[in-house]
Amino acid sequence: MNLTLPFTPAEIRGVIFDMDGLLLDSERVALATVAEAAAELGLEWRYEVGLAMVGLNSKDGPAVIRRHLGDDYPTAALYDTFGRIYEAAIVAGRIPVKGGAAELFDQLDRRALGRVVATSTRRSRAEPKLAAVGLLPRVHGMVCGDEVVRGKPAPDIYFAAAARLGLPIEHCLVLEDSNAGVRGALAAGARVVMVPDLLQPADGVRAAGVPVAASLHDLAGFFAAG
Repeated sequence: MNLTLPFTPAEIRGVIFDMDGLLLDSERVALATVAEAAAELGLEWRYEVGLAMVGLNSKDGPAVIRRHLGDDYPTAALYDTFGRIYEAAIVAGRIPVKGGAAELFDQLDRRALGRVVATSTRRSRAEPKLAAVGLLPRVHGMVCGDEVVRGKPAPDIYFAAAARLGLPIEHCLVLEDSNAGVRGALAAGARVVMVPDLLQPADGVRAAGVPVAASLHDLAGFFAAG
């Protein structure tokens, strides 16, 4: 489909990418993994708790778990078990790249546009995930969840990513799949397009008039046509 946006490709000087659910089809793997970890530990788990954590970093996730499952929930044990299983999935190559990612990067190369990944995932886990699908050499920097004081939906990570690009934030396009990420990009003053994965745009995101793309193929077509 032809994607119509309220700006032209010529107005974009750099692109800031989320990673999980946007460049990588990893959110489904993560949700299955946390359920597996809870089962291994004999703990209660609910799918909607995992959904509520989408887009957040590991510092903010435990508060979400406790809010849903109680203050005495053993979040540290869950995170440790999740990490072991999830790291094995990364090494085994079980986290695929999203369709259209390579095509979009090709268009950004053609336009000589810089790109930085701004992910809630910590660097020690984020770099291997991008390397496993061949995207790490194609980005010009990363800002990770363990490198900012406040995670999404705070704007901090987007300001840091724009600085990594050497650009004012208003000249950057942020691509996000989560509502938390979109809210942070809006708070930073960036142009933002949502590419939904597990979560559809929240009412507040729709009310803000955030454009929605069906896939990264649409964004590649946008940059190819402009």
